Amino acid sequence: MRYRSLGSSGLTVSALGLGCNNLGGRVDIEASCRIVSAALDHGITFFDVADVYGRRDAHAGASEEALGKALRGRRNDAIVATKFGMKMCAGEDTVGRASGASRSYILRAVEDSLRRLKTEWIDLYQLHCPDPRTPLEETLDTLDMLVRQGKIRYAGVSNLPAWQVVDACHIAQRDRLTGIISCQDEFSLLSRSAEKDLIPAMTRFGLGLLPYFPLASGMLTGKYRRNTPPPQGSRLAVWTYLQARYEAQEIWTLLERLEHLAASHDLSLTDLAFRWLLHHPIVGSVIAGATSESQVIANVSACSDMLPHDLWNELNALLAQQGPAE
Repeated sequence: MRYRSLGSSGLTVSALGLGCNNLGGRVDIEASCRIVSAALDHGITFFDVADVYGRRDAHAGASEEALGKALRGRRNDAIVATKFGMKMCAGEDTVGRASGASRSYILRAVEDSLRRLKTEWIDLYQLHCPDPRTPLEETLDTLDMLVRQGKIRYAGVSNLPAWQVVDACHIAQRDRLTGIISCQDEFSLLSRSAEKDLIPAMTRFGLGLLPYFPLASGMLTGKYRRNTPPPQGSRLAVWTYLQARYEAQEIWTLLERLEHLAASHDLSLTDLAFRWLLHHPIVGSVIAGATSESQVIANVSACSDMLPHDLWNELNALLAQQGPAE
């Protein structure tokens, strides 16, 4: 395993991170503990979760609870990142009691996450989505206070548009706040919209990127085929709403060309997907979920080497044929 600084901060993370959204829900507590243990044993130090994870199969907070139990006795070996801001309960939240980025909500949310994670501090605390009801000044000031109190080490954001990321950095500089160090956003060979505005903005302010959906919901594993129903139990079979994202014929054409290119260099499509991401200096840790120990080990193997320079050039030429990122 290789390790990287997250942006220009002093936080060091493993090049591959474990996405913990399956823990405590799709994966039971015993299996969750085995997955986390396998990750640690294979050099993964970065564990990404969120307060809302687990609600599909259990309840909001279940994934944080599972991660807290799995890290018992090994907390100092892990960099724990969690997120706040998305709605924690069913129904409308018109007053911001169960979601958002207000001072009152953050102060409650961080205590709940600390309790569920069974820890005294969170290494990276991230705003999960924009909150149009709350000024960024209030959110950033509250996060700065939590850093000073020692309850969090660093702050980051996720799913914010580039202009809002820039705004957050300017506000932090103006008000002399600790500010954010990272953005967690979708980025993969099949989803490159971050290249247009977000990554240039992040580069300007020295932020690190934490890509999620690195395998495009499994499309970059080679398990799916054009005009063929997805395998039973696969993500696209279970989450049918995702199928519409990848039904365009040009996506399948690109996918087949990527698979051919990978094979010509004795790589799997998954190898190509992970290593392309890690070739970007702005990437800190690639967040990949897992439902088994073997999947963790396979992901670690896929991240074990960098792309050769000639393959990087071939890959970029292929992507350029698809036109600019949308």
